[in-house]
Amino acid sequence: MAGLDGRILVVGLPTVAHQLHASAEEVVWIGQSYLLAGTVGLLLVGRISDQFGRVKLYNLGFVIFTVGSALCSLAQDSFQLIGFRVIQGIGFAFLITNSYAIVVDASPKSELGTMLGINQTAIRLGNVAGLTLSGIVLSIVDWRGLFYINIPIGIFGTVWAYKRLKEISVLDPSKQMDWAGFGLFSIGLTSVLLGITYLSYGTGSINLGFALLFGGLVFIAGFAEVESRVANPLLDLRLFKIRSFAMGGIAQLLNSIVLNTIIVLLAFYFQVGLGYSPLQAGLSILPLDATYLVFSLWGGRLSDKYSPQILATIGLAIGTVSILAMVAFGETTGYAFLAIVIAFVGAGNGIFNPTNTRAIVSGVPTNRIGIASGFRQTMFNIGITASYGISVLFLTSGISYALLSPLIQGTIQPSMLALARSEFLVGFRIALIILAAINASAIFPSLMRGKPVVVPAV
Repeated sequence: MAGLDGRILVVGLPTVAHQLHASAEEVVWIGQSYLLAGTVGLLLVGRISDQFGRVKLYNLGFVIFTVGSALCSLAQDSFQLIGFRVIQGIGFAFLITNSYAIVVDASPKSELGTMLGINQTAIRLGNVAGLTLSGIVLSIVDWRGLFYINIPIGIFGTVWAYKRLKEISVLDPSKQMDWAGFGLFSIGLTSVLLGITYLSYGTGSINLGFALLFGGLVFIAGFAEVESRVANPLLDLRLFKIRSFAMGGIAQLLNSIVLNTIIVLLAFYFQVGLGYSPLQAGLSILPLDATYLVFSLWGGRLSDKYSPQILATIGLAIGTVSILAMVAFGETTGYAFLAIVIAFVGAGNGIFNPTNTRAIVSGVPTNRIGIASGFRQTMFNIGITASYGISVLFLTSGISYALLSPLIQGTIQPSMLALARSEFLVGFRIALIILAAINASAIFPSLMRGKPVVVPAV
């Protein structure tokens, strides 16, 4: 369900913008509100799950997500939709954090990579379904249908999880909660992500964007200071002494920014740059998720036998070269070439993510698996959340915001369409070059992680 929702709205964003008469800023927030709420809550959910049990919170996540989806389908304007997406995001935090933790709890160490690969495969199956369902739904009903789909799935998942899942985790006996740390982290992370968003709005918002970025970093520094002093921290900073955990987290953050921005850019490229319908755009992006699906399962199995350090680095290298090849995409590029390059992007990331996840969670104490899973997902979600603002920010290096906004909305004057698409492609290519550099930089922490060393429970 998380995978389905992660793709079905990305492809449908231009349609949602058109039908709700949403500006580019509102389009960004329709995506970001869900992800921001989920990202801010991940560490808290991870900590609570270590204390009270993964299964209980996982079940609760299904309920919250389903209710949020139903409310989204009833929204009357973009602002209501943004608010209801926050509820969805909270449910997402409960689901995704405990999903990985439950898999780790239930898997023998010798098969952990394979199990995580299967979990990644399930998410990607949802992604693939989302890409195709989005176009089909929008060709039959309006944008509300994108949220109707989650309701029966959520009801089934709630009942199934309640009846079938049993708690087997090793819980942390401490029941104290670090609310000061949670407050500082929430404010800091929200400010950083807001800063990125405002920087994408054009010259009039640059000063506010940088102010929010700086303020957010100050709050995050305060969070680190608090965590180093309290007895029961939200994020145990001692985990950063484990190189596989610390370096894997950095690599995850950098790669997530790149992967998720690429997906948003591709959705815009096919619909805004080439004029594809939502269904055509969804089908055109399928090679990325299809190869990701195959290679995440394969990469997970290989990580049970070979060094995650090497496998993850190979995945990053493949992804970087593939992103650079995307710079050749234009208005007349044949789809066969597009599909091959996009498929290699998916393959590289499919190898990287399960092997990197294994390296992060396999070396932490058993009673810290929940928070380790929450931290990994936080790094991943920061990339997803920032991807909407980063996409617009990078695109405006080639096309003005004043021209990009009506192009996305579909309200641009016909006489300006050719110029707008030409400038869009310039911004698209500049964005890809920057993203390739960021992805290449993730290779260094990936190589520095060393071999995972299992640490006893603390």
